[in-house]
Amino acid sequence: MSDSAVLPDIGVSMDVGGIHTNYHESGDGDPVILLHGSGPGVTAWQNWHKILPRLGETHRVLALDVVGFGFSPLPEGEKPGIKLWTRHLAGFIDAMGLDRVTLIGNSFGGSLALGMMAHHAHKVRSLVLMGTPAGEFEQTQGLANSRSFEPSLDAMRAMMRAFPYDPSIVTDEAVEARLRVANIASGKETIKKLQPGDEQEAKGPRIVKGIPLQQLDAIDVPALILHGREDKMIPLSVAVRMHEHLKRSEMHVFGQCGHWVQLEREDQFLDQVRGFLRNN
Repeated sequence: MSDSAVLPDIGVSMDVGGIHTNYHESGDGDPVILLHGSGPGVTAWQNWHKILPRLGETHRVLALDVVGFGFSPLPEGEKPGIKLWTRHLAGFIDAMGLDRVTLIGNSFGGSLALGMMAHHAHKVRSLVLMGTPAGEFEQTQGLANSRSFEPSLDAMRAMMRAFPYDPSIVTDEAVEARLRVANIASGKETIKKLQPGDEQEAKGPRIVKGIPLQQLDAIDVPALILHGREDKMIPLSVAVRMHEHLKRSEMHVFGQCGHWVQLEREDQFLDQVRGFLRNN
């Protein structure tokens, strides 16, 4: 694809159960799959390109565009939802010839990792969950802005600067890179599926519904929860509640950190993940 020359987001592609799937790979060893968040212009590359080679020093690391995002388009007639997303991920695991994997999920990716425990638990060895929605909580302004986003340079800059604690880490190059993807493959309909609709306006505050807490009670694999104390997208209280329900979980909270733990605290993120992987 000619776009790959200017879009590093485009990696290797394969067919997974009829879904054109874009992904990146690094390293050898025990398998780890990195799952991106949502938001306009999101791709696996946008979320993980700094982590891929560093974690690939010790593990086989794969990062895919989940169906409906980036360069893994929705097949005609398919609607986004947890059953499709988990089917796609399970098919990807099989297509790569893997047995049990560690899933590292950022935001929406964390929800997808938790969803795998309800539908394909036998494929999952352990979980790392970052800024992950779970249970019910009132929609934050940051999530609302993602849903109503219309592509422009100023809108993309404003949206991205709301993710980290220190907005100065959002460079012009990063904004332009994500906007290029948003103009081609924004996944806007997928994002709308993830969040409350306009019909809730008259009923009071919009409520985001993550994986039900009773489903978390049944999960029995090791889990590491990582969260930024100043996360404006998913409140810290959501992570604490998740920690209370995941029986084999441990948790680390990063101060002066927002929603992008892997970008804002790259070295500490890797320290936490490597230690967890060594022990699990």
